[in-house]
Amino acid sequence: MSVPVLELRDVTFRRDGREILRGIDLTVRAGEHWAMLGPNGAGKSTVLGFCGALAHPTSGTVEVLGRRLGRVELQALRRDIGHVNPRHPIRGEESVRDVVFTGLTGTIERPIRWQPTPEQAAEADELIAEVGLTARRDAVWPTMSQGERGRALIARALIAHPRLMLLDEPTTGLDVAAREQLLETIDDLAHSAPEVASILVTHHLEELPESTTHALVIAHGAVVAAGPADEVVTTEIISHAFEHPITVTKEDGRWSARAVRERRTAGAR
Repeated sequence: MSVPVLELRDVTFRRDGREILRGIDLTVRAGEHWAMLGPNGAGKSTVLGFCGALAHPTSGTVEVLGRRLGRVELQALRRDIGHVNPRHPIRGEESVRDVVFTGLTGTIERPIRWQPTPEQAAEADELIAEVGLTARRDAVWPTMSQGERGRALIARALIAHPRLMLLDEPTTGLDVAAREQLLETIDDLAHSAPEVASILVTHHLEELPESTTHALVIAHGAVVAAGPADEVVTTEIISHAFEHPITVTKEDGRWSARAVRERRTAGAR
């Protein structure tokens, strides 16, 4: 069994006297691809913040890449974590290549005086090709579609050679075609970077990649279930977490969910 990349033990978090999370346990190992599921307000983003070394828990322990939060400099740790967030705050005329290079500098925009080495430039172009953006390599951020931006951010994360990749609702705002292209890119990571562990946050089962191996379901700040995806992403567990009867199915490696409608009796209005 591989060494854990991420460990949360009995994690609790309170804000303004209100308990946001309680008793969260999670172990992620190299090469595993986790989905974090739950309704809005369940605490998914808070858990992801601990995974990304962006915040400390109120109690419990968080170890990321073998380093415990509270005993390590967070900025240094974050450089070893790939973070894909569709709300990445780029506002300038950055090209796809520039965006990917910022994965090396750890900045939002490419520093004015910074120049990549020939090896770094070649690797950036290879990653841009892997995510299917070679023809758009010099396109600037304002002209790119949301799907293209998502794929560029995946290349940005990978160029830093992370051991852990965090994907925060990466298909937000995408149409069906763009969503499927992005999910194909994520699935390809299981082959091109087999040692990288990942956690993808969503509340839509249709947005889970085929490469998903494990799932964590949370509701009201607590774990409902965690483990192999086929054992966790089930009708019973998802219905319980979302507090609504939902039928979960899986076909050709992809999940889908549909609410169960109550049948009206004859004559009912």
